[in-house]
Amino acid sequence: MRKIQPFTGKARNSRTMLAASFLFAAILGSPAQAIERVKVEVPVHQYKLDNGLKILVKQDKRAPIAVMQLWYKVGSSYEHGGITGVSHVLEHMMFKGTEKHPTGEFNRIIAENGAQDNAFTGSDYTAYYQIIAADRLEVAMELESDRMRNLTLPPAEFKKEVEVVKEERRWRTEDKPQALTREQFEAIAFMNSPYQNPIIGWMPDLDAMKVEDLKAWYERWYAPNNATLVVVGDVDPDKIHELAKKYYGPLKPTENIAPPKPQTEVEQKGLRTINVKAPAELPYLLMGYKVPGMINAKEKWEPYALEMLAGVLDGGGSSRFSRELIRGKAIASEASAWYSGYGRMPELFSLSGTPTKGEKLETIKAALLEQIERVKKEPVTTEELERVRAGIIAGEIYERDSQQHQANLLGSLETVGLGYKLADEYVDNILAITPEQIQAVARKYLIEDHLTIAELDPQPIDPNKPKNEPRFVR
Repeated sequence: MRKIQPFTGKARNSRTMLAASFLFAAILGSPAQAIERVKVEVPVHQYKLDNGLKILVKQDKRAPIAVMQLWYKVGSSYEHGGITGVSHVLEHMMFKGTEKHPTGEFNRIIAENGAQDNAFTGSDYTAYYQIIAADRLEVAMELESDRMRNLTLPPAEFKKEVEVVKEERRWRTEDKPQALTREQFEAIAFMNSPYQNPIIGWMPDLDAMKVEDLKAWYERWYAPNNATLVVVGDVDPDKIHELAKKYYGPLKPTENIAPPKPQTEVEQKGLRTINVKAPAELPYLLMGYKVPGMINAKEKWEPYALEMLAGVLDGGGSSRFSRELIRGKAIASEASAWYSGYGRMPELFSLSGTPTKGEKLETIKAALLEQIERVKKEPVTTEELERVRAGIIAGEIYERDSQQHQANLLGSLETVGLGYKLADEYVDNILAITPEQIQAVARKYLIEDHLTIAELDPQPIDPNKPKNEPRFVR
């Protein structure tokens, strides 16, 4: 899934593709037992209020806590030129108070109730969450519902908070050569898809942003008929529905809320390259192929085959990149592959690499491309496929022990338009992928005409430049 953490969820592979076949014998039992354990489904209870608010509740009684999340169907991919970053800045301002709960009260009350709270903006959504004792859930729901429609957006607080976001941008992107390379890479990899927008926004747009921009954005998108409430934990679903009616039911929907116009990425007609010069110790290579996502794949199995391919290349210590490029030839200090097909628009199949000292970037580029050509010429082995499947199943089991992960999965799938039920199909669809299907997607999509390459050209590092430390806080 794309960018939850912003939710970069870029990395379902890197999270779940563990070299974990040993787990079956040591922890999970036989593969068949592990598969059955993953496929045990706990029902999701779905409700909808008269004002359009969707509610998803999943019972998990293993601990007396609950995770409550409120997902808004808006993120950086909804933004147009001149206002990039507005979704993220608004996320910060959501903690700056309502008339009923002035600045600081939200966090104070949450802390007094022993809870954790935070938020994240992604390309396709903005979400707010609390992790709280199940018997205190009503406190969090009252606070969250209040700021859905009653935010005050004080100009003085906005002036301070937009500077906080600028500092965050400097520290996370402008002072990090690989992050800067990725930002410029995405800006040219996508010609007209709004995935070219950085979630944190371009600095000129942040400089020009006004509190009126946030007010218009808030009034347009922050409404019950553009949101999904997700609760996972030791709760009674019907009681959650009643609480939601009590606190969210009186809120008025936004009239005629309309999704943004489709911005389907035009077909790429040839290789694109970009050279990024920035102070850095080592060069860095980033490559991305245009591929379909779940939302637009002509064949339902193709995204799963692409995900499996990413696991074959970069799924733990036994993967091809680790075994052959990092340990074997020792030409790379880092080599990665990832794919996320869970956004509201298609994304990229990406590769990256950092050469070891003394190796040239061209050597890494040739080695990565050689790995892609190898997959096209010969199917992956049964042993590789089983290793990747084992890692996925193990990852799924461990992730389902996390209430927050379960809520993330439900909320993100529902918000991007794929539907939360897709989560229950995941294991079966992954297990059905064959070596021939992996080879087929590599041949069909991983071609030079659909490829964008970014190279980081290291520049001298100023030894006198002070190191910026993160000081931004919400």
